[in-house]
Formats: sequence, C-alpha cells, structure tokens
Amino acid sequence: VLMGRATGRIGDPSGKDQERDLKSAEELDDNLAHQRLQFERLLDFSDLPNKAQMVNNLDFYRSMNVLDFLRDVGKSINISYMLAKDSVKSRLDKGLSFTEFSYQLLQAYDFQCLYQQNDCIIQMGGSDQWGNITSGTEFIRRNLSAKAYAITTPLLTKTDGSKFGKSAEGNIWLDPNLTSPYKFYQFWINTDDIDLPKYLRYFSFKSKTEIEADEELFKNDLQSLKKVLAEEMTIRIHGEEAYASVLKVSELVFGRQVDHLFLESLNRSDWLAVTSEIPSFTLERAEAEKGINVIDFIAESTGIVQSKSDGRRAIQGNALAINKLKIKSLDHMVTEGDFMNNEFMLIENGKKNKYAIQLV
Repeated sequence: VLMGRATGRIGDPSGKDQERDLKSAEELDDNLAHQRLQFERLLDFSDLPNKAQMVNNLDFYRSMNVLDFLRDVGKSINISYMLAKDSVKSRLDKGLSFTEFSYQLLQAYDFQCLYQQNDCIIQMGGSDQWGNITSGTEFIRRNLSAKAYAITTPLLTKTDGSKFGKSAEGNIWLDPNLTSPYKFYQFWINTDDIDLPKYLRYFSFKSKTEIEADEELFKNDLQSLKKVLAEEMTIRIHGEEAYASVLKVSELVFGRQVDHLFLESLNRSDWLAVTSEIPSFTLERAEAEKGINVIDFIAESTGIVQSKSDGRRAIQGNALAINKLKIKSLDHMVTEGDFMNNEFMLIENGKKNKYAIQLV
C-alpha cells in the first residue's frame, strides 16, 4: 500500500476540473494515521512471508533537492508525452499549475522506487490513474530496461455519473467518525436498483455463483438483496458489534415493535446515531434537574408542538409518549430521571412523529 505523504502535498489533477486546495503537513499526517488504522482492518501487516506492506512515498524524496529532481526524474519523460495524458489535456484550457502538472512525474518515480526497493511490478488504481501509472511503467522501461504493469478498475460512480471522491460531496468514508456505521449501512440500503448488480460484483466477497443465487432468490424483493449487501459491507468495515448497533437504530427509526425495554438496551453510540436520523433537540441538564411540566417541555423547551394548546390536545388524544410510555396527565413533570443513559430521550407525537432529546 503506497501512502502519499509526498504527493498529497501536491494534489493529483486527474479527474479534477479545478485546482485542488493544498493540505498542510499536519492534515496529511492525521489523514495517513487514520488510513493506516483502516487498512489494518482489511490487510495483514504482521511478519508473515507474504505480509502486506505500507510504504510512505515521502521517503523517496526526503534527501532529494529540486536540482536532483529535475536531473534524475524530470529528464526521464518528455513534455509531449506528459501533455498527451488525459489528466493534463482536459485541464489545459481551464488552467493547470506547474505543481499539478508535475504530479505525473512524482507518481511515475514512485513506481520506479517501488520496483527497485520492493520488487513491485504491478501498480493498481482507479481508472482515473491510468495515465499516472503508465507514466511509471514508462519510467521503468526507460531507466531500468525492465517491464512493469498497470491494472486499473472502474471508478465507483453515483447515479448521475459523477464519481465518489475524497473531496467530492456526498461521499462515503470508512472512518466511523466521518460516516457513522448507520449511515454507511443506509448507503447500501438506499442503492439505486440499477446500480445493485454492479455493486454486488464490485464489493461482495461472495463467488459469482453465490451472487447469482442471491439475485434469483430476491429477484422480486430487491430491498432484501440490498440488506444482504449492506450487512456484508458493514460487518467487513465496522465489525459485528457495529452491525448489531445499526440494526437497533434502524428498528428504532423505522420499526413499530419497539418498546421501553428496547430503548434501555441502547448504548450511547446507538443514541447518537438516532439523534442524527430524526429531528433532535438539546436541553440544559440544569432544567431537567429542576423538573419541567410536560406541556412546557414540548411547547417551549423543545418546540415539538407549536403551542401549549397543541400539547394539551396531544396528551388528551393519547398521542404523546416519552420513551414509549404514554403520557396521560397534563401535570406530568419531565425530570432528569426520564432520560435514558442519563442523557437521551425519545418523544413521539402520534405514530409517525419521533424526536430525540439530548441533555447537554
């Protein structure tokens, strides 16, 4: 696994229609540290003979000055070759800085270093990296009189054809602090029917025969097929425990059979996921400690209903529930003890209107 501690300072123009915002060294270090943890969930970096290796390309350039770079790297590829690359041609009319133009040289030299130091003869990447990777094979051919190979895979695209990228909007992160396991799971559940066959073949570790068997089994129930993929992906990236939590949150948000005991089983991370999925309010802990009349609570402290008269009608109509327990008295007092885990509360006004309250 090649980590871009050096190239990350430059920014790859491939697939971009405008200049990238450059990241600080501190941001890059933080990103790489988190990426390392993510890769460790997926690859074995132990001392096995065929262990995965993580290489930082900054190591290739630490002792190289600009004159060394121009002499040893810049001379290996001519300008006409570089200008012929789609990643460059597509930006010439819109503007391309020398910084981004030189990215191709860096990635090509990376491949040469990997070939020499790590016996790496194949580089894999997304299809937008074809030009950069083949520049590397050309480096190796010219400088080392050797053969190396490029393998690229189609980029994951959204329904509108745009790609999922680190700096694009609407992307999905593997870091649970950036995309919660619940939102990650929901991404697969909400997959467009048209994309489902492609995603199954891209991401599932099942065999072709197993995938086709699932497709036949659920040919009239694509939502269940999406759940099969969502389960596999969530467990692989976040683990069994996170998947179990996702199911709890899904049941609370969408299910009808949830009761008070179910709410008591939720942990803090479950509740935080709930607060991001349904309308939520915060309440000062000091207010809860004093106690608040339920009508004042839903009409003024939180704004769940528009007026006190609406609040009274909700209670008199048997529509209001706190933590799945119906509120029958207009004089009911909401206190700190009503909050699950001493922090969270679920309020329902009718069958469809759910709200989460968090003490702060």
